[in-house]
Amino acid sequence: MSKSKQTPWHSLPINKVLTELNSDSTLGISEAEAQSRLKHFGPNLLTPRRGKGPIKLFLSQFHQPLVYILLLSAATTALLQEWVDSGVIFGVVLVNAVIGFIQEANALRAIDALSRVLSINSTVIRAGQKRSLPAVDLVPGDLVVLQSGDKIPADLRLLQCRELQIDESALTGESIPVGKRPAELEISTLLADRYNMAYSSTLVTFGNGLGVVVETGDHTEIGLINSMIASATDLDTPLTKKMAQFSHFLLWLIVDFAVLTFAVGVWRGESMLNMFMASVALAVGAIPEGLPAAITITLAIGVSRMAKRNAIIRKLPAVETLGGTTVICSDKTGTLTQNQMTVQAIYAGGEYFTVSGGGYIPKGDFHLNGKTIQTELYPALMEILKAGLLCNDARLIREAEQWRIEGDPTEAALLVAARKAGLHHDSVCDGHPRLDVIPFESQHQFMATLHQNIAQDQRHVYLKGSLESLLARCDHAFDAQMNRIPLHADALHEQLHLMAEQGLRVLAFARCDHCDNDVQHEEVRTGLTLLGLQAMIDPPRPEAAASIAACYSAGIQVKMITGDHPVTARAIAGQLGMKNADRVISGAELQDMDDSRYAQAASDCSIFARITPEQKLLLVKTLQAGGHVVAMTGDGVNDAPALRQADIGVAMGLGGTEVAKEAAAMVLTDDQFATIEAAVEEGRGVFDNLVKFIAWTLPTNLGEGLVIMAAVFADVALPITPVQILWINMTTAVLLGLMLAFEPKEPGLMKRTPRNPEQPILTRHLVFRVVLVGILLLAAAFGLFQWELSQGESLAKARTVAVNVFVSCELFYLFNCRSLYFSMFKIGLFSNLWVIFGALSMISLQVLFTYWPPMQRLFGSEAIGRDEWLLVVAAGITVYCTIGCEKWLLRRIR
Repeated sequence: MSKSKQTPWHSLPINKVLTELNSDSTLGISEAEAQSRLKHFGPNLLTPRRGKGPIKLFLSQFHQPLVYILLLSAATTALLQEWVDSGVIFGVVLVNAVIGFIQEANALRAIDALSRVLSINSTVIRAGQKRSLPAVDLVPGDLVVLQSGDKIPADLRLLQCRELQIDESALTGESIPVGKRPAELEISTLLADRYNMAYSSTLVTFGNGLGVVVETGDHTEIGLINSMIASATDLDTPLTKKMAQFSHFLLWLIVDFAVLTFAVGVWRGESMLNMFMASVALAVGAIPEGLPAAITITLAIGVSRMAKRNAIIRKLPAVETLGGTTVICSDKTGTLTQNQMTVQAIYAGGEYFTVSGGGYIPKGDFHLNGKTIQTELYPALMEILKAGLLCNDARLIREAEQWRIEGDPTEAALLVAARKAGLHHDSVCDGHPRLDVIPFESQHQFMATLHQNIAQDQRHVYLKGSLESLLARCDHAFDAQMNRIPLHADALHEQLHLMAEQGLRVLAFARCDHCDNDVQHEEVRTGLTLLGLQAMIDPPRPEAAASIAACYSAGIQVKMITGDHPVTARAIAGQLGMKNADRVISGAELQDMDDSRYAQAASDCSIFARITPEQKLLLVKTLQAGGHVVAMTGDGVNDAPALRQADIGVAMGLGGTEVAKEAAAMVLTDDQFATIEAAVEEGRGVFDNLVKFIAWTLPTNLGEGLVIMAAVFADVALPITPVQILWINMTTAVLLGLMLAFEPKEPGLMKRTPRNPEQPILTRHLVFRVVLVGILLLAAAFGLFQWELSQGESLAKARTVAVNVFVSCELFYLFNCRSLYFSMFKIGLFSNLWVIFGALSMISLQVLFTYWPPMQRLFGSEAIGRDEWLLVVAAGITVYCTIGCEKWLLRRIR
């Protein structure tokens, strides 16, 4: 047997397929041959592809520059025998490592979810005998019997089909079940159009068939997706990239300053031990110990806020990534649409009706010429609705407050439309019992059912199918009052064209009144009366259009990437108000493009249809290569590789597959595209608060480092000791800086353009502000320290004044940092009560630091008087006013 994963099975005739597989169309393969092939090809499972082991994965969380800084800080404080502070810093590092480990381990579970997809049983023919076997035991050459409700266990080349329809939405994105037939196809036929194949993990919704296994395990289409998920890069988020760059810069800056301080002191004749301690003090002062905790807590608060808005974040950095998103690539089916076929238009009795309502909830109105009507006044409309209800094998079931369907979604849409007009399935069927049926067959393109009308003692055959099939059988039509009139084919074709242009799937209906006991093809060949047309579509979600418009106003591009038909994609995009909705690029067109044209198409086009999973993944990569921060939404197995590759993958929580959820960084609990827009807003707010914290904390670290360097260069005593520096950094970070994490979102947040992914965390003006405040801290702390000494005060008292100067300036500067551009009065003095609470708590601690004897012994502090406090407060007010003026000038310039 010759077999390769590249074999184009869909393009081979059936006899050639069976020859290649050494199988028989009625007997299958023998049990002995099956066991031999199982050893050769292996079980029908997806090979788990795991990365690092748990220990290595955990240790890798410490391999980050910012963590090096923290470990250095912890080691330094341990050398100083400050065990509490050292323990706190080590605790922060450990917590961050545990969180990172959990996040990464969860992301790797996507492949395990794919493996679980194949854990099913199948009906197989071996040696001419039917038997039920676990899907894991299937091998190439096995014959698989397919029935309605079966999940396809492997990739099959179909040998026989009887009304076979398969829901392939999870694999291809096709919104309606695909009719299957065994005829061979062109080799270039795209995955979604291969109607002679059945693919692993898809679902039989109607009919039955027989197929031969051509691919198993990793060689199936879902196996290729598994490989793509495993190979898709887990990208660093913009935040982690920026923090890595910032940490590298800070690490080397601290080392350089420490070495310089040590060298200058030794050159001036100071002892190496004293200079080592001074360098340690500088390093401790320059290290922002509270930064990792602040980042984690700020992101966690963002997670909590998003959860309240129906967005569950699985990876903490994804919170910030959302705020920097420049492109949202959205799947259509189930994401932008409801994934529920809905009748939206009916042409009956020469009149065009529209139907409101969406999905399978049977609530809605009928409209004629824009006005709501009472359906019972329009007999022709009621008749076509009754035909759709009776010529139907689906069921609409209510469970508690939810509606679900059994059977084909297209037929379910007909039931819902009839129920909206007051036609209930059970009562109508009781009054019109079914006597006979001609099932749908692809070669005839219609279904027919014979019914006894008990009330009128008549028999009618109702037919539904393609207009071309029924039109050739009809001699007449009904007018609005059910009078027979000549058939006008041109008018029907015009209506069909108008409906098709809107992306609607159209079914024609007819009635035959001359059948008595049963219904045969001959009896419905001629003499029928056309009832009209019903047109349906998987409609857009009601809130999606407004959300897309909000994304546009926020400078975010929205692109639809779907496996569905281009006409349907264009129609949905038009209804959603998407830009360039008239231009659709198909997967076939993408295949023929070179790299430059591909990149241009990815950038310029908004709608991509008939796209394969490989092309989805490549589109995301291409956009990322163009400098975009890409969010990808989806719900199917086919979306999983792109979800993992995207900067942030967004899966649907209600209708999404487990594979999609495990591959995503965020899951929507309400499956609404609008939630993404809300999450983007929250993400922008989170990033704002992170920048506010960084802009607040760095001046303190800079000021402390400058004070130590100034003391060394001036050859005077250190104004603050390493222990006092740790006190300042740890207490202010917790009680002051972290309060910024609770800042509410600023007005106009969603009117801003997205951040440039290449832009550093601190812009030029924020760097200027950090330096300015750092210099003010240097001047105030060093100046007042020297002033106290010149007044004959003790070294301990002078250092206590310097410590309180740092805290006072940080406290007043905190109110400046509540907004980077506006004053605290503009955003509301009491809009964040946590800041007030933090300020009062910090003042209380500083009183204890200054006056409580145990604290004085621990930190070397000393009580100070009223005059010193006035100088301390004056320093803080100076910082507040200076930065207030700087922000005012900035607003004037902008």
